Amino acid sequence: MLEFGGNARGVAPQGDLIKEISEATFMQDVIEASREVPVIVDFWAPWCGPCKTLGPMLEAAVTAAGGKVRMVKMNVDENQQIAAQLRIQSIPTVYAFFQGQPLDGFQGALPQSEIRAFVQRVAAVAGDGGLSEAIEAAEQMLAEGAVVDAAQTFAAILGEEPTHAGAYGGLVRAHLALKEIDQAESLLAAVPAEIAKAPEIEAARAQLALARQAAEAGPVAELRAAVEHDPDDHQARFDLAKALHAAGQVEDAVDELLELFRRDREWNEGAAKTQLFTIFDALKPQDPIVLKGRRKLSSMIFA
Repeated sequence: MLEFGGNARGVAPQGDLIKEISEATFMQDVIEASREVPVIVDFWAPWCGPCKTLGPMLEAAVTAAGGKVRMVKMNVDENQQIAAQLRIQSIPTVYAFFQGQPLDGFQGALPQSEIRAFVQRVAAVAGDGGLSEAIEAAEQMLAEGAVVDAAQTFAAILGEEPTHAGAYGGLVRAHLALKEIDQAESLLAAVPAEIAKAPEIEAARAQLALARQAAEAGPVAELRAAVEHDPDDHQARFDLAKALHAAGQVEDAVDELLELFRRDREWNEGAAKTQLFTIFDALKPQDPIVLKGRRKLSSMIFA
């Protein structure tokens, strides 16, 4: 589990980012150095085939991090005492240290994308931004589809700050992206009271509601045909809007709900307006779909 600790933040000198070390310098090059920036330790051996693949990819990702993380390489054949102390049973094994403590790690060769995500996650604890940088990194992982890495990072932030609304909402959204709707619902049910009304939590709730609807959405083609057959079939239009949203056609869904509101704003206790607000809450406030939809809705309400 990724952990955060301490307040020291820094950037490693570019010329000292990657080097080979021994047991004699482990305390200085790893434990002490990690009090300034995270240090990734690559445990390898000359006879290890996967090590030869992993090493260069890890070095490239560390270099790309721009000094927010440092890397050292340790030959386990020549440094068996440290390997035994850390209970390394197979190689390659990679550990990251921060503030003198293990931070994260993995065993075996990984794809380049996962290695990059690992380094980004570790590097996120360096720099002046602290947890905010970690949030930014996790959001980027989520946007790029590295959902498991994003979830781990959000969870780690909550380990440091349990009432961080951005991390809590992000963890819920990560579970939704993994189709783990029940877990997302359980998280929202247990949200700390002090952040229960935070925008990030409200957005997560809205996304959960839409995910529940998506699981029950009907076929778009059939619902569109029903609406074309009878434009005043409000239930069919409402169901079409839900199906369109489930299919990723968010703007079309908003348009159908606006049309339903225009035709009968009081239908089903104002269901069209309620659904519109759910969609708006699930999106970022400055999303063009939100801005355009709210503007059109307001013009209808105050016409």
